[in-house]
Amino acid sequence: MIELLSPVGNFECLKAAVQNGADAVYFGADTFSARAFAENFNLEDLKKAITYAKIRGVKTHLTLNTLIKDSELPQAYELAQKAYEFGIDAIIVQDLGLAKQLIHAFPDLPIHASTQMTIHNLNGVLQLQELGFKRIVLSRELSANEIEYICKNSNVEIECFIHGALCISYSGQCLFSSMLGGRSGNRGECAGPCRLPYALLENDKKINSGYLLSTKDLCGLDYIPFLINAGVSCFKIEGRMKSPEYVAIVTRIYRKYIDLALSNEEYIIDENDKKELLQAFNRGMCSSRSSFSRC
Repeated sequence: MIELLSPVGNFECLKAAVQNGADAVYFGADTFSARAFAENFNLEDLKKAITYAKIRGVKTHLTLNTLIKDSELPQAYELAQKAYEFGIDAIIVQDLGLAKQLIHAFPDLPIHASTQMTIHNLNGVLQLQELGFKRIVLSRELSANEIEYICKNSNVEIECFIHGALCISYSGQCLFSSMLGGRSGNRGECAGPCRLPYALLENDKKINSGYLLSTKDLCGLDYIPFLINAGVSCFKIEGRMKSPEYVAIVTRIYRKYIDLALSNEEYIIDENDKKELLQAFNRGMCSSRSSFSRC
């Protein structure tokens, strides 16, 4: 089964994802989430969200995916324990120390390696496979052929982003926001300085200006059949800061084309669906097989 994983920033987004065909959803608690400025869920709401999804046959993934200070380990562990008791289906982790602790403490709970871990090659995947991770969320910078190579040569579930925002740097490695304003992307507080306008200078002369570092968004509709055949287990939609309307539209359209790719019908994309994706949120969209996720 190919899992469609949708982003959830609040309870309305959760409803939108579930009602439009998501197999699973991912969301953060009010601490240790890589989207600290999303609405997120306190413990009471976290329990309600897990119950809401579980009743409807949708899996839940908790994003406990920031780097953790030593002094914070007990608090992060307690959050994971509460989520486990509530019935969470998986926890997405960036911090290796925390991940190893959770793998040891909860052997029946799948621990997923966040894209923030910057796993971008087969050696990294195999190392985490050996450590006991059940799924690897690959770096968004990989090409379709690199994703295929990793899938064919590993025995762990592979998840990749299929739609949404891209980073001009490398997931989990960008210090731009931290250097400029003290808001670290590795602590869930990225201010997005790459989205601002800049001037390009050569010998003190401006030769270009505009949104030079702001990437277009990924749209992977064209490559769903290829990635399914490559062995990808889960397609992930970016957007925990987005609206319920965005979640509903993108989930519904990707549900349609995943189902089409798994059917015996010819895989043809309706251009109206691409237009609807652009209307939901528009930085422009791109993808290419040789460089699947860099635009």
